[in-house]
Amino acid sequence: MQFLIVMVLLLVVMYVLMIRPQRKRQQEQQAMIERAAVGDDVLTTGGIYGTVERAEGDDLVVEIADGLSVHMTRRGIAAVLPPEEEEAGEPAAEEVFDAPEAEDAEELRRRIMKDG
Repeated sequence: MQFLIVMVLLLVVMYVLMIRPQRKRQQEQQAMIERAAVGDDVLTTGGIYGTVERAEGDDLVVEIADGLSVHMTRRGIAAVLPPEEEEAGEPAAEEVFDAPEAEDAEELRRRIMKDG
């Protein structure tokens, strides 16, 4: 009889600690996917980032690159991403990733070879 009580208690503890939170996460995930609307940034289950262009029931058209759109179902969405906020103090991407001039690169290569 004690064994049966222990087993029932273990099952209750397992339900409370494992199964219930998992179901809650699944419900939240499903609600997030259902709320995906036009203009939302999404991450697909295949790992591709895109923006929802059209939403018709369970079907979506997601733009994954300029002029490149894919048709998919809502089940193909892994996450709806929060909107990006641009900070005023950050430099533009063009300023950060400017390639050095060829002459500067050659000078840098010479210094490296000379020093070491």
